Amino acid sequence: MLQFLIKNKWRALFMLVLCTVIFLAMQHLLTPKKDLIVLQPDQFDPTLVDDSMLFVKKYHKVAPFQLINQNGDTITEQDYQGKIYVADFFFTTCPTICPTMTKNMTVLQKEFKDDDEVFFLSHSVTPEYDTPEILKAYALEKGVLDHKWNLVTGEKEQIYNLARKSYLAAKDAPYGGKYDMVHTENFVLIDKEGRLRSRTYDGTQMEEIEALIEDIYILKATYEE
Repeated sequence: MLQFLIKNKWRALFMLVLCTVIFLAMQHLLTPKKDLIVLQPDQFDPTLVDDSMLFVKKYHKVAPFQLINQNGDTITEQDYQGKIYVADFFFTTCPTICPTMTKNMTVLQKEFKDDDEVFFLSHSVTPEYDTPEILKAYALEKGVLDHKWNLVTGEKEQIYNLARKSYLAAKDAPYGGKYDMVHTENFVLIDKEGRLRSRTYDGTQMEEIEALIEDIYILKATYEE
């Protein structure tokens, strides 16, 4: 037997390599490809969704917007057209979850710093206070890269509508005014068509950030097929 193997070692090696390749190919074909679902308003916690959107089951996209960033530049949905991005809601004087959310968004920023497909968008829920100047100081303090990440302010009604009708990431303030809201810790993943994908991610939890990074790479790969 040993002499046979020595005599036919190259043939045996070839068969071993061939069997390995066939096995790996079959495993690849049989492994289900992970896909990120397109989210609709009826799949969210109803407290995060404006009444007018509660029963929307298809075709949901982020509505057009016009806001001002930390540099005083006008930012619209056109700036994110054909891009993958992560959106959230915060305010610069928030003492609780916002600092952690911002820190974790910088983790995402670092991961995709040189990626021309992936960007970030943070909306102030106190636009009457968070002027472009305030946002700029906050951006400098937190290490925000202007070319990757916009911190935006604007009309309170528009930001409220974006939070409750587009990104589905805020609750009505129980004792506030008409456009007051309580933002959540949610990070939302938006695809190149302006659709919400996969699920929401807890922006205060590092394991959720790691899951979001993985899903961003999965989403990127779908555009390369």
